[in-house]
Amino acid sequence: MSAIKFELIKKDPGSAARLGSLTTTHGRIETPIFMPVGTQATVKAMTPEELVEVGSQIILANTYHLYLRPGHELIARLGGLHRFMHWDRPMLTDSGGFQVFSLGELRKISEEGVNFRSHIDGSRHFISPEVSIAIQEALGADIAMCFDECPPYPAEQSYVKKSLELTTRWARRCKEAHSRPDQALFGIVQGGMHPDLRRESAKQIIDIGFDGYALGGLSVGEEKEIMHQMMHECTDILPEDSPRYIMGIGAPEDLIEGINAGFDMFDCVMPTRNARNGALFTSFGRINIKAAIFEEDQSPVDPECGCYVCRNYSRAYLRHLYRSQEILASRLNSWHNLQYYLDLMGKARSAIDKGEFAGFRREFYAKRNLSPSL
Repeated sequence: MSAIKFELIKKDPGSAARLGSLTTTHGRIETPIFMPVGTQATVKAMTPEELVEVGSQIILANTYHLYLRPGHELIARLGGLHRFMHWDRPMLTDSGGFQVFSLGELRKISEEGVNFRSHIDGSRHFISPEVSIAIQEALGADIAMCFDECPPYPAEQSYVKKSLELTTRWARRCKEAHSRPDQALFGIVQGGMHPDLRRESAKQIIDIGFDGYALGGLSVGEEKEIMHQMMHECTDILPEDSPRYIMGIGAPEDLIEGINAGFDMFDCVMPTRNARNGALFTSFGRINIKAAIFEEDQSPVDPECGCYVCRNYSRAYLRHLYRSQEILASRLNSWHNLQYYLDLMGKARSAIDKGEFAGFRREFYAKRNLSPSL
């Protein structure tokens, strides 16, 4: 028995977009959905209650960071990650593969796993597929991810092929090691920016069999057109009755293209990281709140947004907070950006339900004076 249940509710007639329902140990999720990233058991600047208010159905936490600090064994002794961070809704943990990949010269990959130095204090560590699964089982998220190797971009096709084969072997080991019955396990498709390797990787991961399937290795420096192309390369192979997840992409247009390609789940630090840097997302594009043009602007960030921030604060005030380096700037900016992302998902779900996603996508681009890359 799977720890999750996925129901495909409706397919959009003019695209591959789909409306779904994903039921986990900690509740039901309406898809497509965006998952705010709580890297170190916190979505920066937001309380769990505020996350619920903006519409968060599921959040993501980071295996690599929680392993290093405070440690998965400590979190397990304290009742698991849900209790530790006061979050009673669904949660997904990534495997740590991307973070280890990001360490560059601080890590060494072998068949057994990855030896690396901590970015915090330089101490030596080792994560294998079995260790990654053990950490995620201790954390206790509803959905765990297989440990994978994320190839860089650009990379020679021969290297990417060896990398995806290693990811496949590691995926088998992850499935064999995984034993927690209340936790689902997703496999990850790699293959770089090579269409044939993407399809090959998808077939290998599907042959092993997982509760859901993720597309990894995107947003690593490739052009938008290539990223969006890769989204379409293997959706016809991925099982229709399983949830599909694109890992780590976050620009609004990337989410729209992912939905258009038939994916259900997304995550990225972009809304909260941009918020802390003064970049706010709106229905007409992104604005830089620290710009001088907002000094006396009494209008809300986005007149079309009904979030707490847009109902109560002006652009002038948010600019003042940011330039004064007030903590409240990060909180309010993060609140608005997350509300924007989750509202975007809600509008996409509504459009799919009405059979109008193609028109919704066209309007999304028109408001921003943009054109789809594909």
